[in-house]
Amino acid sequence: MKVENFFAQKPLSASEPWDVAIIGSGPASMTASVYTTRGAASTIVFAGEMWGGQLMLTTAVDNFPGFPDGVQGPDLMKLMRNQAERFGTEFIDKNVTEVDFVSDPKKLKANGVDYLAKTVIIATGADTKWLGVPGEEKLRGRGVSSCAPCDAPFFKDKKVAVVGGGDAAMEEALVLTKYALDVTIMHRREEFKASAAMQERVIEQQKKGKIKILWNTEIVEFIGDQKLERVKLKNVKTGKLTESALDGVFVAIGHIPATGVFKDRVDLDEKGYVRLVPKPGFTASTNIEGVYVAGDVHDYQYRQAITAAGFGCMAGMDALKYLDKSGPSW
Repeated sequence: MKVENFFAQKPLSASEPWDVAIIGSGPASMTASVYTTRGAASTIVFAGEMWGGQLMLTTAVDNFPGFPDGVQGPDLMKLMRNQAERFGTEFIDKNVTEVDFVSDPKKLKANGVDYLAKTVIIATGADTKWLGVPGEEKLRGRGVSSCAPCDAPFFKDKKVAVVGGGDAAMEEALVLTKYALDVTIMHRREEFKASAAMQERVIEQQKKGKIKILWNTEIVEFIGDQKLERVKLKNVKTGKLTESALDGVFVAIGHIPATGVFKDRVDLDEKGYVRLVPKPGFTASTNIEGVYVAGDVHDYQYRQAITAAGFGCMAGMDALKYLDKSGPSW
């Protein structure tokens, strides 16, 4: 029996609803679409005008299973998309601008066109808060990063800095001490806002000489041609400008969940992330029946490609269960 026999079929007309509509195009979305299409559910993915998520801004990915020599972020996302398309996923590279989850079927609008779906999976991810200074965008993936667990091994015996003062910054710095020769936390204030427990762990490493702290300091420019070479620093109290040679900078000032279009349409938590509302037999459910969530748009703890993919698997299987579609078992 050929796998092709299980490929999901698209609706016969625009007035018929898709079985599953997925909003987003990162690892969570791609994984969910593989599961739903293999489960014989017609699936449309609204990938957005800049599809692929944060991995499209990442160079080498060494911690995604199945790639012993690593893989470039954009290449990994292209492979995921190719796999989803192989099973019949339909892609629309436009942003969703409106949603109506109360109606049955659900309604979505993209590029001025209305779409209908029996179930929806929200997988829009979260965007890193960047500093927005000269050189930052040019050098992302070339020394400027936002994920120490992803990129720390590339900075073995190098000189790096972490920007931020919250728990995320502390965690980034602690991870980097296992690889980098020199780790400095740069914070624009005189005290951290991180939890006492996280600050204590950093202090322990500071006493061992593994972490340095630079208070009242902000980066005003990243400098380098093909890769980061140095940064321009400003003392926020005196205004004095200096330069420091660095091999890497990890920006850890927070993330912004991509949930603007879902405000007042689905429950969001105090940080703006979609709130998981598990129900008997459904792990990835929201407060709206038939609407599921996967990836960084609800997960602000792990924020890894592999965990996003895992959440996508759960959301896809939940959607199939809601539709009562079992599909092939392999």
